[in-house]
Amino acid sequence: MLSSLCSQVVQHFPLLLEHFQTPVIIILLLFSVSFTELKYGGNLVTVQEIMVNLWPLKLGSVLSFDAYLEDEVPDKSQENYRIRRYKIYFYLEDDTVEVNEPVLQNSGLPQGIFIRRHRISLPPPNEDQFYTVHHFNVNTDIVFYGRTFKVYDCDAFTKNFLTKIGVKLNPPGQCPEDPYMKTRREKLDCMEPICPYESFDTLKQFLEYDRKVLRFFCVWDDSGSVFGDRRELILHYFLSDDTIEIKEVLPHNSGRDAMSLFLQRRKLPKYGPPGVYQPGQLTDQTVLNVYGGYSETRVYGFLLDKYQLGKLDQEFYKDTDLSIGTTINVWGRKVLLCDCDDFTKTYYRTKYGIENFTSIPCKAPSPPKIERKFPPYTGFGSEEDSLRSCIGLMPTPHQRNFKKFIEFDSYGNISNTLRFFAKLITHKCADVERMFVISYFLSDDTISVFEPIERNSGYTGGMFLKRVRVKKPGQEVFKSEFSEYIKAEELYVGAKVNVNGYLFFLVNADEYTLNYMERNSDKFPLSSIELVIQKLKEEECKSRELKQVFTAADCMHTKMVDFNTFREIMMNLTVGKLTDQEVITIARRYRVPEDPCPHRNVLVAQAHEQLKKNAFENFERLIAMCVYEDREKKKVLPSKDIKRLCKSSRLPLNEDLLGSLLSGFEDSEKQINYESFFCALNWRVNPVPVLEVASYIKERCEDEWLGMPSPIPVKYIYYLNLLKDVFGVDE
Repeated sequence: MLSSLCSQVVQHFPLLLEHFQTPVIIILLLFSVSFTELKYGGNLVTVQEIMVNLWPLKLGSVLSFDAYLEDEVPDKSQENYRIRRYKIYFYLEDDTVEVNEPVLQNSGLPQGIFIRRHRISLPPPNEDQFYTVHHFNVNTDIVFYGRTFKVYDCDAFTKNFLTKIGVKLNPPGQCPEDPYMKTRREKLDCMEPICPYESFDTLKQFLEYDRKVLRFFCVWDDSGSVFGDRRELILHYFLSDDTIEIKEVLPHNSGRDAMSLFLQRRKLPKYGPPGVYQPGQLTDQTVLNVYGGYSETRVYGFLLDKYQLGKLDQEFYKDTDLSIGTTINVWGRKVLLCDCDDFTKTYYRTKYGIENFTSIPCKAPSPPKIERKFPPYTGFGSEEDSLRSCIGLMPTPHQRNFKKFIEFDSYGNISNTLRFFAKLITHKCADVERMFVISYFLSDDTISVFEPIERNSGYTGGMFLKRVRVKKPGQEVFKSEFSEYIKAEELYVGAKVNVNGYLFFLVNADEYTLNYMERNSDKFPLSSIELVIQKLKEEECKSRELKQVFTAADCMHTKMVDFNTFREIMMNLTVGKLTDQEVITIARRYRVPEDPCPHRNVLVAQAHEQLKKNAFENFERLIAMCVYEDREKKKVLPSKDIKRLCKSSRLPLNEDLLGSLLSGFEDSEKQINYESFFCALNWRVNPVPVLEVASYIKERCEDEWLGMPSPIPVKYIYYLNLLKDVFGVDE
């Protein structure tokens, strides 16, 4: 029957058999299979109580008891016995016991683990048995290897566990006090030591405030003394050791030697200079010499003077003494604290609750500026060179604005040069028809004037004025101030410019100039379309008349007029309120776009002309390279691949012309038949007629002007869009 019970226990409680290894618990489990109630620990308990209460508590649980031991001390008059306290730990999972003695400072005894963890047998005559949980209780004696431990208390978990398993706990007791330790403590309390053990431990302050420094900006006003002035200082207060360091802020060219420190790092006394003290007067502790005699075994030592008869008290500045507006004494110098940094403000706000950090201006009032007068211009050289000879003993050349020169220097297709077409305003009949090109260079604000060469005009043409800065008229020549020069903002279509006594009227500008002025409309307000539209809206009373005039001018109802008609209408109706530059700005805004893409034959003719000049005939190699790239044998390639092959073969065509040609030959999928493309470019096999150059007419008309760009900025203008934006006129 016992074997059957064991098999049932193994089958139903494998986890219990793994943890409960003591014979008592195993026997209980064996009998719990057959009986509903068992007598365990002297009490009648049920199987459910064992399962619910015992099993979870025994897994990794430890019972802790407080005990003491009376240890005899023989051959010592000061004490007969000693009370030693212990901790007894009982491990429920395997019924092992461990005894530990807590460490007591300055006891002179080896402490720590007294009995290592293992199962301990009962004292004789029951040495064949081991201690179990039922052998422990409060206010009982337990014998371990001949030593009697008196258990006087336990922790809360132990009390709860013993109560659940049915153990009746005794009331807790008290551990008696060690008589020797009590006597020793009483003697120490009533006895004053010979040496006063004063604590000067600053390690805590160092560890807490290391690398934390308060910074104050201060000033020392020494202007009252002879050759004295205001000195700006920076005070550093080191929180780690309450020392102060002061640095001086030397202005540029102050004439003073650059010193590393105004005051070296040290404690700063409040009442200094205090005078000269004897050695040993300023010290934290007064040391007394001890005479050791003449014997060879004499002892060298010292004693501390607990009465501190020769000590002098000296007060030093602390962080509580520093605040904005406070004047401190730095060895006889009155230093005013004017401001502090953010860390210092946070420190005082957090530690002392200070919120007022109103700074005091520490900068000295600037002395009255003495106006420096220079002699007038002598007329030799430029004004800048003449001024440089007055500034220093060794004249240096004038430094131009290098940043502006680099920013507005010409590079690539960007010239940074404004070109205007002008005519000369004069009473001489022979000079009325003369035309000029005025170039304004943005890099150095210089102007050059060029006269185009016209055959049979009677004038040689060429450079009229070399590149130079042009002064404004009406200025005195011999003066101390710099002269004013013509600026780019003063040039616009319709302006009159006086260039060294010659009066020019600006009649037109090239495309780059007009684009530049429109991009920088803040500097050129006449090219701002918003300002021009706003000026037109002020003439709203003439909207009906303006509509009628445009309708009459547009006989074919094309909703657009040419530039000359548009300019005449705008000038007549606004009665001179608009300038030519503003009219051009409106015309460019509402112009009719021209066809930007020329015919393909024109592009091929231009390409043939460039290929002939460079004698390029290597078209078969280009076709072979395309055939190699055409893996699928479709006889078409993407336009980007053909462009790459043309560049790698150094086809002598510029970027714009090559792009226009590729756009003209590509299909909807941006594929190009490379054979037809290169056959069209082959000027030797498939020549095209040479383009006829349009002959320029000498007389000035709308479209041509002495071989220069057209004086008309646009050809046609959508007047209806203008009327809609300005007056809201419906079609």
